[in-house]
Order: sequence, then structure tokens, then C-alpha cells
Amino acid sequence: MRILLIEDEPKVASFIKKGLEEQTYEVDQAYDGTFGVKLALQNEYDIVILDIILPNMNGLDVCREIRRHNSGVSIVMLTALGSTDDKIVGLDAGADDYLTKPFEFKELLARIRALTRRGGENASGEKLGIADLEMDVARKSVHRAGKAVSLTAREFSLLYYLLRNRGRVVSRIDITEQVWETSFDTGSNVIDVYINFLRKKIDKGHPIKLIHTLVGMGYVLREQEN
Repeated sequence: MRILLIEDEPKVASFIKKGLEEQTYEVDQAYDGTFGVKLALQNEYDIVILDIILPNMNGLDVCREIRRHNSGVSIVMLTALGSTDDKIVGLDAGADDYLTKPFEFKELLARIRALTRRGGENASGEKLGIADLEMDVARKSVHRAGKAVSLTAREFSLLYYLLRNRGRVVSRIDITEQVWETSFDTGSNVIDVYINFLRKKIDKGHPIKLIHTLVGMGYVLREQEN
């Protein structure tokens, strides 16, 4: 697996790079945002680990620029900015996961494994759908009414889980365990943010809405006219 690490603090970068390479990951490194974008667009990576506060171009802009060209690569943000609002800003920029400094290296590894494991599970020839929504799991493609929908890796995994459970109400805890596969503050609204991301991409502009909230219960994917 090939990882791009974009981190400007030499000690932190060296610690992460050494730890990842000990786990047999191949790691490329950039110390500023501009060079990080250049590497990300020139090469194929499975994971991008990205700090927010960077020279030349901040991590949020780096994330947005990478997402403009590559919707499939998984992006994990590392930052000292740990409030819920900060996390939402990072996720809104296109990150798939968010880890607050200081952190334990084993937690970073768990996040990486969760993202890559979900990608592996989704790599079958399975095709899923409901109404005019279609997902080709092997090709990592999604179409609504014949039009391609661009999703991040985390959005794809969330939609995959909803499609596999279409018609069934899934709780926020279900989503945390099955999609994130790691612990985070379930009192935060990160899942709600991702559901809203999907709604904008999947339901906006269509008379039949597919993603629904059941207050106090969770979410369900089903056909329902507006």
C-alpha cells in the first residue's frame, strides 16, 4: 500500500513515516501543501495523511484540490484543531477521517486499516441499486438517473452500507461500527454531516428522495416521493 504523508513538523513526520514503514507501507512525504498536491496528482496513492496547518497551502485547500482530481483516494486529516466544528470543516473539504493531535500511533493504524478494509470489501463485482440509483462496487461508480455521482471514499462506504440495508432503519451506532469501524464521539454530528453530504449528491434535484431520517431511530434508504 502506498501512502502520501503531508506534514510540516519534522519530528511528527519522521515518527509517522518510520512507524508506517515498519508496518510495510510505502510512504512518500511532503513538508508543504503545494508539493503535497503535486505528489498527489502525479502518483497513485491509497491513503493521504494530511495536516491542516501547512506552509504555502493549508491542508483544507490541499484536500479540496486533491478531491477535484481524485474522488476515490482516502484522506485522513491530522490536526491540533479538535472541536466538532473543526472536524466538520475538514470533512466538508473532502476528508474521510479526522484524527486530533496528540494521538496514539495505533489509533492512526486502526483508521488506515478501517479505510483500506472497507475498500477491499467493496472491491467485488457486486452491483446494488434502488429506484434509479445504481452502484457498481468493483468500478467504484455511482449513478443516479443515468448521471455519474462523484463520492469520496467515506461517502461511498456509507452509501454502500445504506444500500446493503435498504429498507431497514440503521442507527448512528450501526453506522459508527460498520462504516467507521473505530470509536469516536457518537455525541458529535459527524454522521449527520455525512448523511447531508450524501443527500446533496444523491437526492438533490430528484422528485423521489431516497435517504430519510427517522428522529430518535436512525436513517433508512427507501423510495419516497417528496
